[in-house]
Amino acid sequence: MKKIYLLLSLIYLSALSFGQAFEGSKQIFESPKMKSMVVGHKIVAIIPYNVSITYKKQPKNFNAEANRDQENTMSKSIQSSMYTFLLRKGKDYKVTFQDVDKTNILLKKAGMIDKLDEFTKDEIAKVLGVDAVIGGRYETEQTKSEGAAIASAVLFGGLGGKTGTGSLTLTLNNGTDGELLWRFFKTMDDGIMSSTDDLIERMMRKVSRNFPYAS
Repeated sequence: MKKIYLLLSLIYLSALSFGQAFEGSKQIFESPKMKSMVVGHKIVAIIPYNVSITYKKQPKNFNAEANRDQENTMSKSIQSSMYTFLLRKGKDYKVTFQDVDKTNILLKKAGMIDKLDEFTKDEIAKVLGVDAVIGGRYETEQTKSEGAAIASAVLFGGLGGKTGTGSLTLTLNNGTDGELLWRFFKTMDDGIMSSTDDLIERMMRKVSRNFPYAS
């Protein structure tokens, strides 16, 4: 049994390294006004992400409602992972980040939590009482199940260990006028046993030097 766990661990690390090495290139947009605007920012909110989960080949037991629930869960998970990462690296940033539980409660009270795409970023910032809003979108297309990915990894030495592909967009909007100050886009693979914490960690490693609030 120990040999099996060791084998799976080696496969996972191999697949993860391979996937990260060949992930798509990043794209970064920075507004000419960004540096002058972020100087006045003190509190920044992270709102739930817009998540879309699709399938290259829809599973036989696909349930649309369950899929929406999964999207909603992942939306909050990415938000929470981003907040945790920024708290952990707090000394590296010039602003403070609003607690995501407070953010979500205020959004719920304002009737915004489930329809954020119907409001402008300055409207959202006003409700939250913050100087800027971090948001984003994550789209993933699942190509195989976790079990199939593990079997593929065993057969091909870790090269078949991804379960899907995804793209992650991170945005920063000014709170007073909603203007887009910064945008980061990256394509990445979903690997065996990947989590939203892994997703954010991988993304922020790519963006840390360009993050607007870096000291």
